[in-house]
Formats: sequence, structure tokens, C-alpha cells
Amino acid sequence: QVQLVESGGGLVQAGDSLRLSCVASRRTTSSYAVGWFRQAPGKEREFVAGMTWSGASSMYADSVKGRFTISRDNAKNTMYLQMNSLQPEDTGTYYCAAKSLKLTATTDDYNYWGQGTQVTVSS
Repeated sequence: QVQLVESGGGLVQAGDSLRLSCVASRRTTSSYAVGWFRQAPGKEREFVAGMTWSGASSMYADSVKGRFTISRDNAKNTMYLQMNSLQPEDTGTYYCAAKSLKLTATTDDYNYWGQGTQVTVSS
């Protein structure tokens, strides 16, 4: 069982940056992958970025490529999402999620979810 806790959300203006953190409750193995997802009001949850704990693989949604960067600190059991040049369309609740084995962008593939952290970008 893996418990995940996100933090770092907030209210910012367009063009600002935020860094989200996702702390895992226990040490994960290199066979796990972590994804960041977001959900805007009235919309489906969508994949944003993901990385394996080993760092061997990473993946980004087209909408965030070049603006968002995912990274990890294995010693702290923490995955980060650095978000730069934020836009109003980035507004939503951001979740981190974990799954074993292969990194994917499919929401239903992930078994463990955090409670979410709100990101609001004003224009």
C-alpha cells in the first residue's frame, strides 16, 4: 500500500510558477511509476506528466511540454512537478498517483492516489 500526499498548490497569476510535491508514505522501488494528473471543474481527469522512480522514463502531455518538469528525490520519497509559465487553462486540482511497472498516461492504470492540491491561475 502506498499513500501519497500532495502539496504546493495555490493561487497565482498567469506567467507565474509553482512547484508541487508528492510525498510517498514508504520507500518505493524502481518498479513504480508516478503520474501527475489534473482535473478542472466539469472536465475529466487528465494526465499531465509522469516518471518512473528510477528516473529512466518520463512523459509529458503536449499541453505542458516545455513548461512543466517532473523530477524526483528518492531519498525523500518525493516527486516534484515544476510548473512554469502557468496559464489560466492550467487551473484545476492536481493529483499524484502511483502504479507498479510501466509508466502510462491512462488514469485507470493507477492504483494509488493522493487527495489533490488546488492550482488556480488568474489571467
